[in-house]
Amino acid sequence: MSRIETKFAALTRARRKGLIPFMTAGDPDPARTVEFMHALAAGGADVIELGVPFSDPMADGPVIQRSSERALARGITLRRVLDDVRAFRERDRDTPVVLMGYANPIERMGREAFGAAAREAGVDGVLVVDYPPEEAAEFADAMRGYGIDPIFLLAPTSTEERIAAVGRVASGYVYYVSLKGVTGAANLDVSSIAGKMPTIKARVPLPIGVGFGIRDAATARVVAEVSDAVVIGSRIVQLLEQTPGQDAANVLKTFVAEVRHALDHAA
Repeated sequence: MSRIETKFAALTRARRKGLIPFMTAGDPDPARTVEFMHALAAGGADVIELGVPFSDPMADGPVIQRSSERALARGITLRRVLDDVRAFRERDRDTPVVLMGYANPIERMGREAFGAAAREAGVDGVLVVDYPPEEAAEFADAMRGYGIDPIFLLAPTSTEERIAAVGRVASGYVYYVSLKGVTGAANLDVSSIAGKMPTIKARVPLPIGVGFGIRDAATARVVAEVSDAVVIGSRIVQLLEQTPGQDAANVLKTFVAEVRHALDHAA
């Protein structure tokens, strides 16, 4: 079993919901990415999604777009992100790490070269926003050959055919985008999420993590009642943007711990 499968199996046995925070590698300080990853894990993260900065992050709202711009300006590349994962693994062998980003940096490196380098660094999954599942079977198989779970997005507008396509190629978990829009959007409708889950569960034999619009412990707890995991991105990035200096890691850890506590008391 992969680290991701092992983590979700343990969560199921414990009747707990998963917590998946996202942060952009290299922002706000490239020297502190690994420190922040450890803070997320210490606060109770079950999986860490690490954003690979890209110049045209089409699915991301203003908060994460700014974080990508800052990271790119500081010279963060895909290889540097892999170096951060490798450094994280020196102290943490258990917390799964998923790289989230776009196809261009992977295609530029080469899929096989990326797969080998990611496995060596300790990456557990990869979510490439602009790889449509109908055209990604070869990529998904290649990643699984390196022990890396290919993770895909679903949305409120996903058809039954698109959901079935994701079910055929995904492994690890599936990320359900709760809103029609970009990261950081508001107007979270939990009843709409709940209504979509049976259709997804009937076609995707994997845990479903829900993200977009989850900004605090209260919304995380409500969403956890209808999902297997919650994903928090823009709020994490915003905290780092707004918290200068040495307090940032403690602020991250405290925030994640508050959400963890809320999830553990959701049922």
